[in-house]
Formats: sequence, C-alpha cells, structure tokens
Amino acid sequence: MKHILVLAAIATFMVVAFAQNNSAHFASKIFHDEPTLAGTWVLQPVLASDTAAGKLPTITFNLASKKFSGNTGCNDMSGHFFTKGDSLSFDEHIIVTRKACEGYNEKAFIDNLGKTTRFEIVDGVLQLMDDQTILSKRTRKPDTTMKNKA
Repeated sequence: MKHILVLAAIATFMVVAFAQNNSAHFASKIFHDEPTLAGTWVLQPVLASDTAAGKLPTITFNLASKKFSGNTGCNDMSGHFFTKGDSLSFDEHIIVTRKACEGYNEKAFIDNLGKTTRFEIVDGVLQLMDDQTILSKRTRKPDTTMKNKA
C-alpha cells in the first residue's frame, strides 16, 4: 500500500510538472512577440538600381485579408498572397501603377515576388526565398512618428 501511494505521488508530481512546463511554453507563445509576416517591411537595398527611383521599396502584409500593398521603389503595387507555415506565394496578378522611372528595373523586382516560394524571419529580417535561395531581405518599417527630443 505504501508503494502505491509513493507511485501515485510521483505520477501526480510528473503530471503537474509536465503541465506547468507546457503551459509556460504556451504562455510564452501568447505573451511574447513572435516574428510575424504581418505589417510593413522595407527592402534592404543590394544594388544601386534598388534605390534608383529615389524610394525604398516597401511591402505591407495584411494576414486577415491575405492582401498586400506597397511600393516597388517607383510604382505602387497590390495583390493577394498565400501562406501556409513558412510557404509564401504571390498571386500572379499583381496590380502596379505605371509611372516611368529612369534607371530602375521594376520588372526584375516584380519577377522576384513571383519566384517567392517561402519566407523566413531571422533576427528581425524578413527573407523572401525561392526554396533555399534568398531573393530579397527586408526590415520593419521604422517608426517615423517618434521625434528626437534633445
């Protein structure tokens, strides 16, 4: 009888410890910021042509509507995207305004969106990828509403 009580106490202790560990992990997922695709991302330029039009390209993801909008660095763009886990693809029908921008290769920019098959967020940097190849890197749009008060 004594052994059964000891085993029951050990089993109860293990169940409680497991439950606390899992609830702590669950709570950390809820209450701590985890990387999310949602929001506005700004291109980290690599080539001089990335900023030839005078603007940094941006993209804003709305997860609820599965729509994106942004700027190619020259023209405004919008469309739909699809995600499942880390997979990401853009609808081939991307709407783009038609301003002419000297020295800017907008077609290559749009083509890269079409090649995207997945994404990763590493150290706060969004990487749009084609399988294992990084197509572009983006960071969160800086908050320009805050003013330096010196």
